[in-house]
Amino acid sequence: MKLGFGLPVGGAWATPDGLARVARAAERLGYHSLWTFQRLLYPVAPKNEYYGTPGAAWPEAFRAVLDPPATLAFVAALTTRVRLGVSVLLMPFYSPVVLAKQLATLDVLSRGRLDVGLGLGWSLDEYEAAGASLARRGARADEFVRCLKAMWADDPVEFAGEFYRVPRALVSPKPVQRPHPPILIGGYAEAVFRRAVRLGDGYTGGNIPLAELAPLVARLRALAREAGRDPEALPIVCRRALRGSLDEIRADVRRYAEAGVTELFLDPNFQPGGASVDGVLALMEALAPRRLSEN
Repeated sequence: MKLGFGLPVGGAWATPDGLARVARAAERLGYHSLWTFQRLLYPVAPKNEYYGTPGAAWPEAFRAVLDPPATLAFVAALTTRVRLGVSVLLMPFYSPVVLAKQLATLDVLSRGRLDVGLGLGWSLDEYEAAGASLARRGARADEFVRCLKAMWADDPVEFAGEFYRVPRALVSPKPVQRPHPPILIGGYAEAVFRRAVRLGDGYTGGNIPLAELAPLVARLRALAREAGRDPEALPIVCRRALRGSLDEIRADVRRYAEAGVTELFLDPNFQPGGASVDGVLALMEALAPRRLSEN
């Protein structure tokens, strides 16, 4: 299992200096990837529950969150090897041709190191603020992914769908990674799992309880098999909040690997009380891939 790390993108530690120190440390210590997430705003009175918890406030890390593509472009200039991912960008807030241009540019600037997580989101407040529609959002998402991939195909490109249309045109530059950067679909519904294996290159999930992880992996692999894909080669990327003792974190890393996760990133953005760069750097050193292999 590959091991990545979350960049300082949420809260007070999300600064240029923090990003630079964490990104350079990750590359030096042998982490496979660095990850961001997306939030547009922090509602004072949320219109819907936070992951099924009535009246729950959003995590403090969501109060101020750096934009993912801009953040990854900044980090791309500071690194040369580590892969750069977002889990996830929210499709309803974008036009596919605009996002295709942004992500192709980012893949070029990073010399082909981008991993693209795509999802639908859950915040009614963000949907309202972005002017996005909840109607038929699953069908829109399917077409969005198809349009995105069409924009990255060889020129000239053209797309005519129910929701999105792009006239015959040249759309360049193309991503360095061909035919396109890996597309990981995020979410927790059956339709999401099917989208991940049918239209995406793999799956990405948040802080999935370990008890639920093995059944999820089994379901994804079964769907991959039905779709004619090698189930063992399906990328399954998960986040694990960087909480608990070193022994607890190391034990969980082993459990994620045993459950079939292909890549896990440890995310300090959700530490109780907020993360500090110095504290996180110490944990990065202690949990570095070479050290984990020794335990």
